Amino acid sequence: MNGKADAVVVGAGPNGLAAALRLAAAGLRVQVVEAAGKPGGGMRTEELMRPGYRHDVCSIVQPMAAASPFFREFDLPSRGVRLVQPEVNFAHPLDGGRAAVQYRSLEATAAALGPDGDAYRRLFEPLVEHGQDVVDFFLMSALRRPPTRSVAEVVKFGLNGLPNVRWLANRFFETEGARAMLAGAAAHGMLDLSQPLTSALGMLLTMLGHHVGWPLVEGGSQNLADAMVTALEQQGGEVVTGHHITDLREFDGVPAVLLDTAPEAFVTMAGDRLNEGYRRWVRRYKHGAGVFKVDWILSEPVPWTNPEVRRAGTLHIAGTLEETLAGERAPNRNEITDRPYVLAVQPTVPDPTRAPDGGHVFWAYVHVPHGSDVDMTAAIEDQIERFAPGFKDTVVDRATKNAVQMEAWNPAYIGGDISNGQATLRQMLFRPVPRWNTYKTPVPGVYMASSATPPGPAVHGACGDNAARVALREVFGVREVPRLRPAA
Repeated sequence: MNGKADAVVVGAGPNGLAAALRLAAAGLRVQVVEAAGKPGGGMRTEELMRPGYRHDVCSIVQPMAAASPFFREFDLPSRGVRLVQPEVNFAHPLDGGRAAVQYRSLEATAAALGPDGDAYRRLFEPLVEHGQDVVDFFLMSALRRPPTRSVAEVVKFGLNGLPNVRWLANRFFETEGARAMLAGAAAHGMLDLSQPLTSALGMLLTMLGHHVGWPLVEGGSQNLADAMVTALEQQGGEVVTGHHITDLREFDGVPAVLLDTAPEAFVTMAGDRLNEGYRRWVRRYKHGAGVFKVDWILSEPVPWTNPEVRRAGTLHIAGTLEETLAGERAPNRNEITDRPYVLAVQPTVPDPTRAPDGGHVFWAYVHVPHGSDVDMTAAIEDQIERFAPGFKDTVVDRATKNAVQMEAWNPAYIGGDISNGQATLRQMLFRPVPRWNTYKTPVPGVYMASSATPPGPAVHGACGDNAARVALREVFGVREVPRLRPAA
């Protein structure tokens, strides 16, 4: 970079890169500093076992990237980033060869749910019709702006979303399949599903399936991160990798510093520049369950008993509603279960480019107690074998990461918590501390821009984008949000 940076972003995950791009759009000189050897944060893709087999180490299915205001403006197709859609968005296998499946078509999904088809339409048709307004409000509400469109549907979404998912599933649905499918979507939030707000996540993710699908990035999620880096570099920005920041004094004289990190990392970097009150609130900030992750190379596709499950991109493997609730209750009570909720993805079903010709990769994780080093390989494979007899015979190779190793791979995942903090009701409203502007810190010119700020986890770029908008206004006096630069 020629000359000193106007702004520095620490952390090159999707939020950090989104923040950098918004700042660069205002004509600022921006530097991104990343501790890992390559940018991407949770969007890194690696050849974990054999050449040519590409595995997304963490983030893989990207409905939020397809729907979010930031990435719509970024214009993925113009950057060479292709989202590939499976024939079936997601499936929830059940015993006896049955399964509840979500198609891109709401009508097809409702028809497949039989007696619950009408209830499914009543719940989701209005949300899908106003899907973009719901998404935009959810992602931008932390800027304290009321909804300007579809107010009634946003309010209705909020009221239905406040209770726990068991309440919503039992209120609307009668069949085992529909109830389990809704709970399976809600379980992405890593919470005990008896918690409030779990209905909101189940509704939002289910709605997104009909609104934008549940796509994967062709070739791996790393391609999205690389496109963001390229766009930044084309504007004169710089990404420095392999440099771990331990002290904010390294950036003395830089007007704005944005942190795509865990709140605890900010406290360490700030040192004695940070008041005790903020430190106390960060100590109270709760990280949730960790994850145990498995990547496989398979000799053939997973032999699911139900043929529709073989067409799905994402699988929620847990059995009935009650089994799903129990599977998520255990890790949040610091317990291990031999019937976990398994979140799995079949990348080579929609995207054969992730493996050599005729090759197959498979991806899955389960939630485990915070900081656990337990090996869940057998429990995961037993759950898959339950609905896909013969699966274990297809395994050619596997790589695993327990929660401790996941934190070592990405220090923002404290205790293996890939959400960077529990997505409870309080912590979704005030992440990471209870402040009107949660992006602003007590250190002048320093802003939090990670998923530890609203609206929380997922690849949507909104945490970084929102933080950048605040920094532009407060530090640089830029009140009209600059549009992202088009692809070169």
